[in-house]
Amino acid sequence: MNTMARRRSAPYKVGDTVTGTTYVEPEDRRREAPVEFTGTVVQVGAGWKGVDVSLAYLWARLPSGREVKALIRDVTKA
Repeated sequence: MNTMARRRSAPYKVGDTVTGTTYVEPEDRRREAPVEFTGTVVQVGAGWKGVDVSLAYLWARLPSGREVKALIRDVTKA
């Protein structure tokens, strides 16, 4: 078990600026491709206790106002 998987709190908080790659659900991958983004965290997935970081999400608001979903493992603080 890696260190991030044992965290008791999210590695990001609302208001953090992050850069990463959007997450596209498997059933949508024929129509949509992941894209790189930089945005402000507006929501961090709930249920952290016992949630593997490889499955946890966050949502970020882009400068355009659009919100994107990303796996936490695929983002870093900007």
